[in-house]
Amino acid sequence: MIRAASPMGLFERYLTLWVALCILAGLALGNLMPELFSALAAIEYASVNLIVAVLIWAMVYPMMIAIDLGSLKAVGRRPKGLVITLTINWLIKPFTMAALAVLFFEYLLADLINPGDAQQYIAGLILLGAAPCTAGHLE
Repeated sequence: MIRAASPMGLFERYLTLWVALCILAGLALGNLMPELFSALAAIEYASVNLIVAVLIWAMVYPMMIAIDLGSLKAVGRRPKGLVITLTINWLIKPFTMAALAVLFFEYLLADLINPGDAQQYIAGLILLGAAPCTAGHLE
């Protein structure tokens, strides 16, 4: 069943503004209290920052609980969407992102970035390309 889109609320309507304000607040706080943010950055396990892990979990969890598990039975009847999603997310996006990363970090920006750092950026962009978007809104 297709539902009509609900009208956007204040948060959704000005999401870009909220994100920009959060970035500015983070920059300001980082400059005002660098010791605090260095301490927060040091809280990690297996090279994973625990604060970031908790915040990502807090972002993803509401989407996970909004999944209608009963609708998974219907995937087999109409698998086209799943096949397209898997193909794009796992066969097209990572390789496209890898090609763009190599183009930018090994050719176009090669003079601006340390080669070792460039390899790390390339690896990060490949992972980013393989990650399905979690910024969507499920109702």
